[in-house]
Amino acid sequence: MFNALLLQKTDGQFSASITSLDESSLPPGDVQVRVDYSTLNFKDGLAIANKGPVVRAWPMVAGIDGAGTVLSSSHPDWKEGDHFIHNGWSLGETRWGLMAERASLEGRQLVKLPEAFTPRQAMAIGTAGYTAMLCVMALEERGLQPGQGEVLVTGATGGVGSTAIALLSRLGYTVVAATGKASEEAYLKALGAASVIDRASLGAAGKPLQKERWAGAVDTLGSHTLANVCAQMQYGGVVAACGLAQGADLPTTVMPFILRGVTLAGIDSVMAPLPKRQQAWARLARDLDAAKLESMVTEVSLAQAPEWAQALMDGRVRGRVVVKI
Repeated sequence: MFNALLLQKTDGQFSASITSLDESSLPPGDVQVRVDYSTLNFKDGLAIANKGPVVRAWPMVAGIDGAGTVLSSSHPDWKEGDHFIHNGWSLGETRWGLMAERASLEGRQLVKLPEAFTPRQAMAIGTAGYTAMLCVMALEERGLQPGQGEVLVTGATGGVGSTAIALLSRLGYTVVAATGKASEEAYLKALGAASVIDRASLGAAGKPLQKERWAGAVDTLGSHTLANVCAQMQYGGVVAACGLAQGADLPTTVMPFILRGVTLAGIDSVMAPLPKRQQAWARLARDLDAAKLESMVTEVSLAQAPEWAQALMDGRVRGRVVVKI
């Protein structure tokens, strides 16, 4: 038997509770693991707080991320005692996830834990931080270099935003953080933001072309915010878009793209191929300041995960929430 955060919907009634499950109920998989830590990402918050149609099979064990130790394996790349990281791949949506003491996984979807990180640190990064690294890599691949101008990060106090600021600042970029939490300015500057702006300046409908400011941007919000960011990009600027916290719509025009040569790069972390994941985690091990990472972290127990999921949905969470299993 093992404990897990089980999401259920019976006769239209939703529940999220710590439940004891039999290991025989685990789905098929070629790697059996003990999970040491998981984490709360935005998608986890939606699922656990029942705020969005994330779960597509019931009942569901929550948790898209996990890190821990291999117990047994029939996959050639994994053996007993190896330390793994799992991000995405529809866990917590269509397949039982990792807010559980045990899990059954696919070896082809796992990344080996870099020596630079403990399992706790890997989950302090989680999908949010790994997505931030994918955004940084996308900006670099499209030619952005330090010294070309300011780089904007929206949703700055969230997991993606916090990690993106820490990464970009360490790489030499001048980072501007956009947030609705004026009280968090000191936190954002400690992560490496050169300045902080009010997200309200970006959140409403704006002109299709505006004064050029940003050389690059990481956007987690979508909707009017992303439209305004595109309208404010410098000629040849690059925007990495990875979220929809404000909305899934994009009320913009083609003008930033055909008159200023702006690039809008979409970032998907859920189904990204394994080589891209391995590259991202290697870069995180090299480029992420461990002290800054720790400053983002709140650690909670598995039993506390539901209340923290609600807090995440209410906008009351800063940085990363690590769930100790």
